[in-house]
Amino acid sequence: MTPNLIREVRAFVEEEVRPLEPRFFRDGFAAVEPALRALRERIRALGWWLPPLPKPWGMGLSLSEFARWSEELGRSPLGHYAFNTQAPDIGNMEVLLRHGSEAQKERFLRPLASGEVRSAFAMTEPEHAGSNPVWLSTTAVLEGDEWVINGHKWYTTGFEGSAFCIVMCVTDPEHPNPYARASLIIVPSDAPGLKKVRKIAVMGEEGEGWASHAELRFEGVRVPRENLLGERGRGFAIAQERLGPGRIHHCMRWVGIAQRALELTCAYAARRELAPGKPLASRQAVQHLIAESQAEVHAARLMVLDAAEKVEKLGAEQARMEISAIKFFVAGVLQRVLDRAIQVHGGLGLSDDTPLAYFYRHERAARIYDGADEVHKTVVARALLKAHGVEVSL
Repeated sequence: MTPNLIREVRAFVEEEVRPLEPRFFRDGFAAVEPALRALRERIRALGWWLPPLPKPWGMGLSLSEFARWSEELGRSPLGHYAFNTQAPDIGNMEVLLRHGSEAQKERFLRPLASGEVRSAFAMTEPEHAGSNPVWLSTTAVLEGDEWVINGHKWYTTGFEGSAFCIVMCVTDPEHPNPYARASLIIVPSDAPGLKKVRKIAVMGEEGEGWASHAELRFEGVRVPRENLLGERGRGFAIAQERLGPGRIHHCMRWVGIAQRALELTCAYAARRELAPGKPLASRQAVQHLIAESQAEVHAARLMVLDAAEKVEKLGAEQARMEISAIKFFVAGVLQRVLDRAIQVHGGLGLSDDTPLAYFYRHERAARIYDGADEVHKTVVARALLKAHGVEVSL
């Protein structure tokens, strides 16, 4: 992968994807979906389809290579969708590719990878703390050749308009190892007994399609035995495997958002005048905000690329501390850079005339999902203190 290719991708996002944003902010996803479908066909023709998936499914980029793409695509809220690398679909594709049966790949992965359908991932439950992922109440009981699922999930991203959902269920409640009690099961989104309670409004906005979150109830949902994804009792392990590279993807997307916010801040400070001939940029307070953002964005980028390289060389388990460190550090950088950008823009920054307010609403969750900041800080501290003979529990 050459720097020229990254520049071409950046230019494509700037010239083809970003012009769709004003209508997206004003009228929603449905209003720009036809244009995005056309863009997807152009991306496919360029050979840029699904950069992180191996050939023949996608481009076959390494984790470090795709990290750089993820930053470029993250500069627009529509960027990853245009390249079919949006969450949760890309994570579901990676799991299906690695753990799915041939029949599952044909039925679920192929249409997902081609962009014909979307998917969802249901793990979090409103009754239990998300910071304890092995504490689940949703159950799947094997009756003959069918799994019977009962339970309650929420923040199921992308359920609206999806074709299927990968669901974390307790299949072996008495297993002595709590990490071996759950399994992943593929459930068609229109399965009888699967009820969408509501779309969850996030900071006053429900979102649409892949950018929405649903509360679901599973009431006697029956799916074939062969819908078990991977081995029984390996649900937690597979989910963790999914989250490692996923956090690299997320963090570099956040870097892309922060970089764009910084560029918007600089451009606005240069043109906005407090008085004739006196731009905002002439004020030291504004200069300091810009400098702090530049330093943090650059540090965040290098941290993520370093973590991606370690994952490639040693695996996600050996890079666990680095993955946790980037998760809370980059999420914090993103929030601070967006906050400074809005502050410099003033009232304009609170409107949807720029993407800043959209990013601020949607990305505050970065410090919560995929493990709250506090959990990841404890993971890092525990790893460091263990070498000094101190055992720290989560």
